[in-house]
Amino acid sequence: MNSSTKDEIKGTVDEVKGKVKETFGKVTNNPNLQADGNAEKNTGKVQKKVGQIEKVFEK
Repeated sequence: MNSSTKDEIKGTVDEVKGKVKETFGKVTNNPNLQADGNAEKNTGKVQKKVGQIEKVFEK
């Protein structure tokens, strides 16, 4: 598996984990957990985009 695919997969996983944390933070009224989840979700989105961009340049 090439690095662009790994970046996309890891980005997707981080995005989902962040969304779960963010939602759990909202449900439990925990702003710190909500903020951590939002940050992790955004990091995952960026990493997924990096993987997509790498795929374009591999061709």
